[in-house]
Amino acid sequence: MAKDVLKKVPVREQDPKVRAANFEEVCLGYNQEEAMEEAARCIKCKKNAQCMTGCPVSINIPAFIGEVEKGNFKEAAEIIARSSALPAVCGRVCPQESQCEGKCIRGKKGEPISIGKLERFVADWSRENGFVPAAPEKTNGKKVAVIGAGPAGLTCAGDLAKLGYEVTIFEALHEPGGVLTYGIPEFRLPKQTVVKTEIENVRKLGVKIETNVIIGKSVTIDELMDQEGFQAVFIGSGAGLPKFMGIPGENANGVFSANEFLTRNNLMKAFRDDYDTPISRGKKVVVVGGGNVAMDAARTALRLGAETHIVYRRSEAELPARVEEVHHAKEEGIIFDLLTNPVEILTDDNGWVKGVVVRKMELGEPDASGRRRPVEVPGSDFEIEADTVIMSLGTSPNPLISSTTEGLEVNKWKCITADEKGKTSREGVFAGGDAVTGAATVILAMEAGKTGAKSIHEYLSK
Repeated sequence: MAKDVLKKVPVREQDPKVRAANFEEVCLGYNQEEAMEEAARCIKCKKNAQCMTGCPVSINIPAFIGEVEKGNFKEAAEIIARSSALPAVCGRVCPQESQCEGKCIRGKKGEPISIGKLERFVADWSRENGFVPAAPEKTNGKKVAVIGAGPAGLTCAGDLAKLGYEVTIFEALHEPGGVLTYGIPEFRLPKQTVVKTEIENVRKLGVKIETNVIIGKSVTIDELMDQEGFQAVFIGSGAGLPKFMGIPGENANGVFSANEFLTRNNLMKAFRDDYDTPISRGKKVVVVGGGNVAMDAARTALRLGAETHIVYRRSEAELPARVEEVHHAKEEGIIFDLLTNPVEILTDDNGWVKGVVVRKMELGEPDASGRRRPVEVPGSDFEIEADTVIMSLGTSPNPLISSTTEGLEVNKWKCITADEKGKTSREGVFAGGDAVTGAATVILAMEAGKTGAKSIHEYLSK
């Protein structure tokens, strides 16, 4: 048993001063002894386990933790595999503190169980010991197309494959993974060991993945259904169209979207010396925004050698990023300029960024999001010296799919309209994840993928 059941078993991490200069994974995870000790803290709720109500993909959390405590790691992996196709990913990047761990009964008195770190341990043990979820013995002959090889598409494809469907994923980029590959940095989510292994496990279920296929350009949804024999389609194409502020100077050289900056660094390996991918290695970088993507961009810029500021118009209490990511960013030396908002980007005679004019803000009454609305403080402008600005203000879906698919309805934000089961306005076409909701979390995209798979199974079983 743990020496103190009220406190989590600490998780080993790289020293902040060391990791700020490398792209190796920050969190080192549990070893077997630590995982079993942490699992022993769980009180194994027999009925109405609240942690499960907080899990979007409905993993049987008490059951897998019980197996970890006994050292039955293969059994724990099998339990998780019934619900999740991407456990090593979820164990690293899901906001457990507001989901499963946020509902943990142990957390009422003391600290909740480290559910995410235990899931990560089981997934890593599976990879290191060659455990792969069993593929179905035969298919049912029904073909389903999945658009996008991100977390929503991979989850939907994996669940459908387990049910016997012949699934093909069509991915626009040259590598599958979506935001797992191009968005989340290596130091949070290793690509070779974690992401590629999880994707390969989906392939081993029988899923085919075709890359460099742009739906709406290479082939349309109508052609997939009418000419290539797909009986249903799931759109999980994500939201990759960046948003900007519309302030003066935003078109200057040295202004990037976080999407472009992270894609160059992650998918195109710009952080590696043996790659020639060009990327801005500014000496003074300002990242605008306060979400997880802003933290990723800022921490990446820091590792590329920059003094890095995060400029966010609300206070720390309103930061949408995970507490763990904010904590890590502070440890590494990121400078937070809170209650501050850019109003102009200054440029030199050659059109390159030389600074950002920002304005102080104060918090007023809550807005529609429930967070207090930022209000400008007159006469409070000041300048932050910078040679690079990265805008991390969210993303929206690329309109190519909706504009080339007749009868596919979208809302005013250009997101595909779908009901709670993922059904769109087009017969046989389902959608989920960021393509429907706009930019959200990996786990919510996975939940949408599971919902889509269930709905497609119901639709094709009639």
